[in-house]
Amino acid sequence: MSTQTGSEKDRVIIFDTTLRDGEQCPGATMTFEEKLEVAEMLDDMGVDVIEAGFPISSEGDFHAVHEIAKRSKNAVIAGLSRVNPKDIDRCAEAVKAARRGRIHTVIATSPLHMKVKLNMTPEQVIDASVVNVTRARNHIDDVEWSAEDGTRSEIDFLCRIVPTRRSSPCTATTISAWRLRTLWPAWLAAHGRWNARSTASASARAMRRSKRSSWR
Repeated sequence: MSTQTGSEKDRVIIFDTTLRDGEQCPGATMTFEEKLEVAEMLDDMGVDVIEAGFPISSEGDFHAVHEIAKRSKNAVIAGLSRVNPKDIDRCAEAVKAARRGRIHTVIATSPLHMKVKLNMTPEQVIDASVVNVTRARNHIDDVEWSAEDGTRSEIDFLCRIVPTRRSSPCTATTISAWRLRTLWPAWLAAHGRWNARSTASASARAMRRSKRSSWR
């Protein structure tokens, strides 16, 4: 296994979701041809990861992701999926033609979303994440897992689900930047890398910074 250099570890990865999340903005809907044009520009610009769409949402989105995957030259082409087998399989089919494809699977982790949106217990969310990330890895090497509504998720639960999810072969994890400010010290403490006093102090500082910057 090769050892990463300092510059490789510090490298910022650009993940662009214009073609998926961006298209949900009012008035931003794109035609098939427009999606191909934007994807080509992003690829030529050197964007690292292009989230091309949500393949199971419609036949149109599936075909757009599939065609972008076929035409991509350098970028990783990602498709979004929920944490369930049908989504995973459809997404895998859409990105399989890419030189570098990715399945990006997402599940809600906040108490409100788990109860109302998913009708699942926290343990069920953990189990579903592990099972479906493993399923995705059976299709493709590059799999990203994301915590939906991470900002309102409980820190203790995120500290549980992220390491548990890491036991399955996932490539990347996405959590909101605001929540990560408070999650990181708690995660270090849970893994014996910080003592309780320093963790509490760092968490308090992170919360103060979050409150000061929340209205900027």
